[in-house]
Amino acid sequence: MLLHEDKTEKIIQAFYKVYNELGYGFRENVYENALAIELRELGFQVDQQHEIRVYYHGREVGEYYADLVADELIILEIKAARNLIEDH
Repeated sequence: MLLHEDKTEKIIQAFYKVYNELGYGFRENVYENALAIELRELGFQVDQQHEIRVYYHGREVGEYYADLVADELIILEIKAARNLIEDH
C-alpha cells in the first residue's frame, strides 16, 4: 500500500500523459513545467522549486529545493537522462 495512494496514482498517470505527449530528449525543466500544468489541471496544488529547510539535531544545516510538491504532501523530483544508472 502506498502512502496517499489515490493522489500518487493520479500523479503517475499525469507523468505518463506528459511523457507520451512530449517524448524524450528535453531538459528536466521542460518536464517539470509540463507536469506542473498537468497536475494543476487535475486539481492539485503544485509548488515548483519549493524550498525545504533541512535540520539535524535541531539545527538548520541547509536547504533543499524540491522540483515539485503536490498538495503539500508529495515531493516529486524530475530526472531526465539518456540512461538510468545505479545512482538514479
